[in-house]
Amino acid sequence: MTEKSPHLTIIEEESVNMVRFSDRKILEELSIREIEDELFALVSSTPAIKLLLNFTNVEHLSSAALGMLINLKKEVEGKKGKLKLSNINPQIYEVFKITRLSKHFDIHEQSADAINSFS
Repeated sequence: MTEKSPHLTIIEEESVNMVRFSDRKILEELSIREIEDELFALVSSTPAIKLLLNFTNVEHLSSAALGMLINLKKEVEGKKGKLKLSNINPQIYEVFKITRLSKHFDIHEQSADAINSFS
């Protein structure tokens, strides 16, 4: 099953909901709020969700987007789910390292590795 919105494509693969971002730059507050609303709705509607955020298309993330990811992680864990990230470009990964978020998120180089790690 594949769902598409202006900001996200959600593909269900092996009981994992993989989200691909459509935007190359996740910087604007309105876009971030819309993405957050969609992701939180997905988490609320899927008990014990296995959620993979695939950042293949993303070149820039704002600090507000990082804050949204932290809130999403809390929400997923609060609903007994798991959240993983994959395909983060090196520049964005540097930001995860500098902010120490790389220690808080389960990050994989490729989405296939992340999907396998859910089982």
